[in-house]
Amino acid sequence: MTTANILKGGLLAGAIMMAMAGSGQAMPASMALAGNASPPIGHYEFCKANPTECVEVGGDAGPAILTEDRWKEILKVNYTVNSTIQPMTDEQIYGVEERWAYPRTVGDCEDYALLKRKMLIDDGFSPSDTLITVVLQPNGEGHAVLTVRTDHGDFILDNMRNKVLLWSDTEYTYLKRQSADDPARWSKLQDGRAVAVGSVK
Repeated sequence: MTTANILKGGLLAGAIMMAMAGSGQAMPASMALAGNASPPIGHYEFCKANPTECVEVGGDAGPAILTEDRWKEILKVNYTVNSTIQPMTDEQIYGVEERWAYPRTVGDCEDYALLKRKMLIDDGFSPSDTLITVVLQPNGEGHAVLTVRTDHGDFILDNMRNKVLLWSDTEYTYLKRQSADDPARWSKLQDGRAVAVGSVK
């Protein structure tokens, strides 16, 4: 599948109508926050090693206005990173259980999310609208994705799929994500579809 095919037919109106249709209508388009959360240890260590990546800049700018060009950029970034980075665990790459880092050729889920976030910020998205998010997969395993906050809802960029979906149209249980006010802080999420308690590395 080429980038052109991903973008073809990806006009904003059609994409939003599809995203809002069906099961997405049963849940709010934007996630509900439920207080403060501790950051994943991997992100805490990433911020210590890369302090400029986690500095507060301007606070919460509010959800991004989702224009057609921005929607195309979201799709392009998700597809580009998914197709250029090969999945590999931190044990395989670094010989440690958990390490968050920008990937060059290989990485695991949070590395994909870090790179997508950086690329979108470089393309003009606010840091407050590109938030790394921790979820549980249906099998109970932890996973990291990137949430992009927009005026049409919270969309998920996932290394497991090229299609960008509203958060409520995914199969995940949402636990916590970066704070829109401060990228070094994290917020609990109230999923609403299921109750999940736990911490992810």
